[in-house]
Amino acid sequence: MAERKVYILLTNTGSFLTKLIKLYTKKPYNHASIAFDEDLSEVYSFGRKTVRNPFIGGFVQENVRAGLFKQADCAIYSFTVTEGQLQRMNHYLRKIEAQKKEYRYNFLGLFGFMFNTPINRKKAFFCSQFVASVLKEGNILHFEKPLPLISPHDLQKISTFQFEYEGKLKDYPFGNKAERARTSFTGNRQAFWSL
Repeated sequence: MAERKVYILLTNTGSFLTKLIKLYTKKPYNHASIAFDEDLSEVYSFGRKTVRNPFIGGFVQENVRAGLFKQADCAIYSFTVTEGQLQRMNHYLRKIEAQKKEYRYNFLGLFGFMFNTPINRKKAFFCSQFVASVLKEGNILHFEKPLPLISPHDLQKISTFQFEYEGKLKDYPFGNKAERARTSFTGNRQAFWSL
């Protein structure tokens, strides 16, 4: 059975909303996305639908080479999936994509997160809640806490994820496997020495 890699992208875009969230979380990355290729050309999340208005949000396919992502800091992790797991995640995503006009950003869920009280809303997610739901639907992970309490930092701490890259997103070696391998090794070595 063939296996493939799926990627978790954690970012800090430096936007006003991200800065507000960071004041609360004190964590370096406050946005999470899931990507289905190593060049990050197929990236999905729940976030802003327009660059100018952070309060109009929902399901989005993100262009990580443009807009707010141009100056973003990031950390990228990967995990291996079976064909069956990939199909389950894909089916779940396509179902949401087909109804994306009905889906909203779960702003109430963010407040629930702050008070450690999960707020589930029908057809509404915030970014890390959405990524966690894709992982759950794909039978990749089963979280011990409710999905509306999953943060980007929780995703970063998952021990079965493989570290791939950390730094400026614009410097990520898109399309260059050899450079990516070298960067991944260097990043792992730096992470080891910083313990």
